[in-house]
Amino acid sequence: MPCRVSKPEFGELVQRTLAEIPEPFASMLEEIAIEVMDRPTPDLIRRSHLGRGHTLLGLYVGHPLTQRSVQDSGIIPDVIYIFQEPIESICRDRNDLCRQIRITVLHEIGHHFGMDEADLDRLGYR
Repeated sequence: MPCRVSKPEFGELVQRTLAEIPEPFASMLEEIAIEVMDRPTPDLIRRSHLGRGHTLLGLYVGHPLTQRSVQDSGIIPDVIYIFQEPIESICRDRNDLCRQIRITVLHEIGHHFGMDEADLDRLGYR
């Protein structure tokens, strides 16, 4: 059975994960919006390029730090989306939910720092 929590509680669990990120990494996230949504929109699913039958738990939309240049000033800020309902649907209990939120948040932050799926797999953030 899925583990469900209120929206405020889920948001607090996301914030707790963000608060645990050490410097200098935390200061590199100040300009990124972290948005918790109930579920991904059809547009976000398309943008994710996720294969059919997979569940989208989070999504980084932006330009990774490793690919930026001075010509990138004035671009739209990066956003990390965390999707509550899909995460809850794969979690059995609160411990599992906390663990999956942490993995999902760190996975999307990893994309901001220029990591690809293989890098994140090696680190256990998949």
